[in-house]
Amino acid sequence: MSGKKSGSEGVYTLKFLGKALQDLKKIDFPFQKIIKEKLLILAENPDILKNNITRLSGTDEDYFRLRVGNYRVVFEKKDEQLLILVIRIGHRREVYR
Repeated sequence: MSGKKSGSEGVYTLKFLGKALQDLKKIDFPFQKIIKEKLLILAENPDILKNNITRLSGTDEDYFRLRVGNYRVVFEKKDEQLLILVIRIGHRREVYR
């Protein structure tokens, strides 16, 4: 993917839980591609997608959701480690269950 900054500070590392990888594989390929592109943008600069990111209430951890069309990516953002841990990926009707 073009436009990726190399050697810049503040770029987050993406990590996926096993369940998130399974979720991603179940999604149709065109949507997988869009979700992956959005995650790369999120890792480079989370502020670009701030209109599509919401903090999840009812949890002690800093869990967020990224809206990608009808799909949602639930992730935990660890600023001190520059890490984005992807927890779940799924259709909006099913991902929060």
